Amino acid sequence: MAINKIRKEIDSIDKEIVKLLNLRAGRILDIGKMKNKLGEAIYVPAREQEIFSKIAAANRGPLDKEALIAVYREIMSASLALEKPLVIAYLGPRATFTHLAALKKFGSSVSYLSCNTITDVFLEVEKDNADYGVIPIENSIEGAVSHTLDMLVDSDLKICSQVLLDISHNLLSKSPKNAIRRIYSNPQVFGQCRLWLESNLPKADLIEVSSTTRAAQIAAKERSSACIASILAAKEYGLKIIAREIEDSPHNITRFLVVGKSEAQKTGGDKTSIMFSIKDRVGALHDMLLPFKKYGINLTKIESRPSKKRAWDYFFFVDIIGHIEDEKIKKALKNLENKCKFLKVLGSYPISES
Repeated sequence: MAINKIRKEIDSIDKEIVKLLNLRAGRILDIGKMKNKLGEAIYVPAREQEIFSKIAAANRGPLDKEALIAVYREIMSASLALEKPLVIAYLGPRATFTHLAALKKFGSSVSYLSCNTITDVFLEVEKDNADYGVIPIENSIEGAVSHTLDMLVDSDLKICSQVLLDISHNLLSKSPKNAIRRIYSNPQVFGQCRLWLESNLPKADLIEVSSTTRAAQIAAKERSSACIASILAAKEYGLKIIAREIEDSPHNITRFLVVGKSEAQKTGGDKTSIMFSIKDRVGALHDMLLPFKKYGINLTKIESRPSKKRAWDYFFFVDIIGHIEDEKIKKALKNLENKCKFLKVLGSYPISES
């Protein structure tokens, strides 16, 4: 009897939640109409971050912060879909880690467009076939994704948000472990599971393919084959989980970028990504970094890539703490521009991955 009484209370609370959610949705529709009149972007990373911060601050349990934000992720996804039918391009096919990152950022109520390559993700957004694109930029173990860096050089799209995804690799197959002769996955994944593979399946052939999802598709059809992919891929392609979490490092995180045509507003907790090329002379890179020291700007990452225009000519990609609208960053970049051959601001965006 006591349980039934509590359940009736829960039913009453649920009715109130539904009422409030629809009241919230009505206000979202009002904002959407205003944005359309003003020509403003529907997705506003700064506002998203503000909402998540307020939710975390207001939470008194028993739900933890992550659970509450996951609930609000879907509420906000439905809200975005009410304002405008958003399309998100991602490096596919379905069940890749980029797909998971896109779902984490935008939820299940928006539309998704699977792309075969990182180049295609950029092109779909540039051609307005998608509103935003999600691409991988770096892994905590394997380092930067060079193709994404190369695309950022020439594209006019701006980085407007980021997503951090804990990566868990799993051995999937329709065959038992002792019958596995071939394992499919992409090169980065093999690099992240090297020790486990050497210890557990040293005689298996490791076959590189374009994505973990492509690996799952092959393993689902071939006897004595397996793949390394996500749990979502196992469900998607009817594979059994032979071994879970086979990555060599427990701290395996991939950072993804959200790119679009709009710039993110300042939140007070931002990161700015830039790229520049330097003049070929002794101490040139040292001189490039001096403006950041002069204005007390923290650099969190620096990565170099060949320019592909001539031998030993490099682009440098740098992440700095702060927003492009911050006065000290404006001054530092103006100082830097006078010293380098080429400077490009790739975007400012909230630091948090939520």
